[in-house]
Amino acid sequence: MMLTPLEKRAARKERNKQQLDLNLVSLIDIFTILIFFLLSSASEVETLPSFKSVKLPESTADTHPRETIVVTISGAEIIVDGRKVADVADVMRASDDVIAPLKAELELLSKRQVIREKNQASKAAITIMGDKDIPYRLLRKVMVTSARANFTDVSFAVRQRFET
Repeated sequence: MMLTPLEKRAARKERNKQQLDLNLVSLIDIFTILIFFLLSSASEVETLPSFKSVKLPESTADTHPRETIVVTISGAEIIVDGRKVADVADVMRASDDVIAPLKAELELLSKRQVIREKNQASKAAITIMGDKDIPYRLLRKVMVTSARANFTDVSFAVRQRFET
């Protein structure tokens, strides 16, 4: 049976009609809105580095943390911006209030050049992330060492307690 060109075209059209027609413009719009939402909401949340060995105390603080140098004190070690600088056992055995390796690291970090002028105020700021069970004597040594290294604006990291 011989088909005319018009019948062939109609058969081809019928065969192609079963394929799914996708409108990509609306999908691109949805993904653009989704990316914009994720980027705008991610910039509002500031988080501190998290260590499983450090359990922060709870507080009802309303202010958001600033980007500063973070000193983490766990039960076993003292860490500055992710680098281990001292063991807690050695620090507790020492009679001096100044922790030499911590002071050296903080002095090294304080010499970093501040690129943006708005960050100049946070140059002398430090955040202490101390486990809630560390002894006060250890916390005092870290604070004295920070002050001797010219870090006078000290903040403490806490977990936010939500009022119910």
